[in-house]
Amino acid sequence: MIERPRRLRSTAAVRRLVRETHLVPSQLVLPMFVAEGIDEPRPIASMPGVVQHSRESARRAYAEAVELGLGGVMLFGVPEHKDAVGSGALDPEGILNTAIADARAEVGDDLLVMSDLCLDEFTDHGHCGVLDAQGRVDNDATVEIYGRMGVAQAQAGAHVVGPSGMMDGQVEVIRRELDAVGHQDVVILAYAAKYASAFYGPFREAVDSSLQGDRRTYQQDPGNRRESLRETLLDLEQGADIVMVKPAMSYLDIVSDVRLAVDVPVAAYQVSGEYAMIEAAAANGWIDRDRAIDESLLSIRRAGADIVLTYWAAEVARRLTR
Repeated sequence: MIERPRRLRSTAAVRRLVRETHLVPSQLVLPMFVAEGIDEPRPIASMPGVVQHSRESARRAYAEAVELGLGGVMLFGVPEHKDAVGSGALDPEGILNTAIADARAEVGDDLLVMSDLCLDEFTDHGHCGVLDAQGRVDNDATVEIYGRMGVAQAQAGAHVVGPSGMMDGQVEVIRRELDAVGHQDVVILAYAAKYASAFYGPFREAVDSSLQGDRRTYQQDPGNRRESLRETLLDLEQGADIVMVKPAMSYLDIVSDVRLAVDVPVAAYQVSGEYAMIEAAAANGWIDRDRAIDESLLSIRRAGADIVLTYWAAEVARRLTR
């Protein structure tokens, strides 16, 4: 017998030598929730180990992310007060913009400070945009606000803005507004293929969402595959620097399709429900927690993601650098 593939699996040393896909801390981005009006971190029940940070605890997490060599942090704000138009998103003293400024003051350029660019955390109806007289999300009025929001985040210090609302034309407007005020170097990480997924449930708790209804008129239908490439290519035409697929694990075919179709970095977001399922199964003793975490991340990388947003970023980086 000449062909014996098992030779390359025979010891841990040979398996390390021939491994095709690797995880390194710089590929991982840590999503973080920073809440207004709290003095101590507040646990998120549906996401064991994840918290709503106070501004002070967030500063410590930013510093740790630098020490661990993470690729960046993606910041979400949790405001005390919301309104119909999400005005807190534009307020320089609003929680997201102050968290961005805190992060830059803590880490400078040693870590990429990324910010979620969407209105859902700031609207009292929980949608990603403003509503028209019929209660529908008004695409064009929303993207005008997104442009102003991008400028506010850039002025606060964001290296990267992440438009996640899936509004038509959002990247074009944000790029135009950033360039107009001299922020040509701010990177746009476009949530190019974001699905109306059931796996976002715990995230709603994390940001104290007040969503009424659903987001199926602007997020993609889970049954659609070709549509993702159309959305991705439109974002690239409009000026996106990095494109992202969300969720990750249930959409690995989309990650692979996008990777083959574009020549820019591809990110994937391992979302709250994917995190919660593994944590719950591990807590019940049904799976090996660490191996399942690593395997889930390797699967996302193997499908083609250059960058993975994951709530396990710091934990995995600590293990990788031991």
